[in-house]
Amino acid sequence: MPVLNASSHDVMRRAIAKIDDAMIMRVVDALQLQGAKLSAVVAVPLRSLQKKRDVGSFAAGAPIDAVSGLLEVLAMDPLEKVIAALGDHAESPNYEQLTSAIASLRGEALTDDEIVAVLAFAIGNEFPAAPHCRQILGEDEALALPEIEVTIGQASLLIPKVVDEAVREQRRQRRDEEKVRKAAQAAKAKVEHHHPKMKSEKKKPVVTTSTSASTHVHVPTTVIRRAVQLTPTEVALYDAGHAMAGSVVTTEVPFDNVDPVVPEQQSKIRPAVVVAASDEGLLVRGIYSNPSPTRSIFSPWRRMGLDHVSYVDVTRSAVRVGAEVNRLGVLTDEEWNALL
Repeated sequence: MPVLNASSHDVMRRAIAKIDDAMIMRVVDALQLQGAKLSAVVAVPLRSLQKKRDVGSFAAGAPIDAVSGLLEVLAMDPLEKVIAALGDHAESPNYEQLTSAIASLRGEALTDDEIVAVLAFAIGNEFPAAPHCRQILGEDEALALPEIEVTIGQASLLIPKVVDEAVREQRRQRRDEEKVRKAAQAAKAKVEHHHPKMKSEKKKPVVTTSTSASTHVHVPTTVIRRAVQLTPTEVALYDAGHAMAGSVVTTEVPFDNVDPVVPEQQSKIRPAVVVAASDEGLLVRGIYSNPSPTRSIFSPWRRMGLDHVSYVDVTRSAVRVGAEVNRLGVLTDEEWNALL
């Protein structure tokens, strides 16, 4: 697919596949991933790359957050050189200014691989010069990006049994935490068994059959997941009872309005809550870093691996079939009900 028409995700993946494997592995091997404050969606694929050393598989199959993070590290130093060369035009250069700056650095200060990293990173992060970056990649044969077959995020992700490594890692962490909690409870029970005087001398409640109004009967509370109300049009396209409903994912969420700065950009990668799903795609509510009158606090943001307090919008958006979808986790019934 031509770079001018490719999605930003596709460009970033193809850029990783284009850049020399040796250069990528030098950068990856230098990363200190042990103990780093990274979400499992990013850390697990990078640790796997350090071990398996298969850049092609990483480019085609890693979650897009991991691909974008690696590309940012690759582009960091060369991007500073491009910004310095642009000078006063660095904020929003035109095509001629950008090509001139790159030409002045190419060869001596920047390799073609570093230029590819900078251009793809700018496209993936929707820089004002992103359209010019696409044009440069499309016109220069030495910078041409290879075609790759993406192995993650296709329509098959709508099948709930598909679980990626990041989700497995999150589940493993929860299981380890549960083991620690149970071990602490067992240790406490053992101490109390050998030292009965340490127990509080509370009297057991008296069970009575009296029907007096003062008698209180405790009934366990069962949380029932609320049903989402879909419009007739949404009902015709989506199933609110689909297994993906209630999942938190990252995907390309369409914009509500045209961006005046980059009018050709129609969507952006962001977290979202899946409201309903079907073979037609997903119906989602986007998750944002900034509050607004139409957004409410997204309480499980930390559990889902997000980096900061986030807000979920009331607006529902349709995600097309074939869009890349990375599953971060599933809302509990209480968390789901809080959003409705």
